[in-house]
Amino acid sequence: MRPRPDTPSPGQESVWRYPRPAIAESSDRRIRIEHRGVLVADTGKAVRTLETSHPPSWYLPPADLTPGLLRRSDRRSFCEWKGEAVYWHLVVGGEVLRDVAWSYPEPTPAFAILRDHIAFYAGPLDRCTVDGEPVVAQPGGFYGGWITADLAGPFKGVPGSMGW
Repeated sequence: MRPRPDTPSPGQESVWRYPRPAIAESSDRRIRIEHRGVLVADTGKAVRTLETSHPPSWYLPPADLTPGLLRRSDRRSFCEWKGEAVYWHLVVGGEVLRDVAWSYPEPTPAFAILRDHIAFYAGPLDRCTVDGEPVVAQPGGFYGGWITADLAGPFKGVPGSMGW
């Protein structure tokens, strides 16, 4: 069953107008991540991926991450468009957030812009913002999109959305 897209309000973009297959594009929006009072990332040079029915995932350049907080995980996954992803644990103080981030060290040619950029799941983190607005994590346990007020859904990941 295909869902009925929400009607976008002025200033919103519909995730149902995003392309399939997905694309990646540079963005100058300010992306910040904080956890337990520690600045994890702050950039105005992110890359966002856009795919029909998904809020954007935000990929951050490694130079704009606080050094020493990430540890490589053994986890891997595969995206038909982007290639093989590797995962990262975030270590802040004594806390370890396992597999909270992912990257594409060798993305497919269409997604070369993502090389070595790192994306984070918003849900486990204390504060993730886009231009100062706190985000809501994309529903479900697999997807890593960030929902902001300028997006109209519904968003893949809610119960019953597996076939979208």
